[in-house]
Amino acid sequence: MQLLIGNKNYSSWSMRPWVLMREAGIAFEEVQLKFDDAGRPRGVERYPVCGKVPVLLLDGEPVWDSLAICETLAERFPEKSLWPADPVARHVARSVTAEMHSSFQALRGAMPMNIRSRHPGKGMSAESRRDIDRVVAIWSSCRERFGKGGALLFGRFSIADAYYAPVVTRFQTYAVPLPRAAQAYCDAVLALGAVRAWMDDARRETDFVPGDEPYASGHR
Repeated sequence: MQLLIGNKNYSSWSMRPWVLMREAGIAFEEVQLKFDDAGRPRGVERYPVCGKVPVLLLDGEPVWDSLAICETLAERFPEKSLWPADPVARHVARSVTAEMHSSFQALRGAMPMNIRSRHPGKGMSAESRRDIDRVVAIWSSCRERFGKGGALLFGRFSIADAYYAPVVTRFQTYAVPLPRAAQAYCDAVLALGAVRAWMDDARRETDFVPGDEPYASGHR
């Protein structure tokens, strides 16, 4: 299997399946397509997909969109238990993952993922604050209802944690103040080996994509 990804410093969508596969011990070859100044992955036109990353290549056949990739992996590797085993927990995990996939536009726009930088307080507005409050509410509910078996949303690592990992990095970049329980969850995600590995690689990158750097020197 090959996983096509973008810049590790910027590509939150690429981070999700990469962290999932790495943390779950699913072997794959990483193929990085760096973004150009317009944020397009260079060389993606060689693959018969929608022009975006991530893309999973299974025996040469592409699966694109991060959620489709994660669902495909859960189907292909049932022994990895990428969703919670309990049916109710699994329904909730799928719901909060899908909400992350489709929502939180204010948070995404005002606080783009930028692992190697620190911009305390930037991007905070009434709209992004509402998104942050909703994320914290999701985390609190999942931890209270299903998190007794560990430090993650459903106790043990799942697709849901991989999906919220880029949000955790955003909260660190922008120094978002969080309730104690939410910060404890962030700390648990940041301690995952796959998350640490991705972030270490991101900090070593030197590419500068203007559209992903709204708060850099010379920008607003």
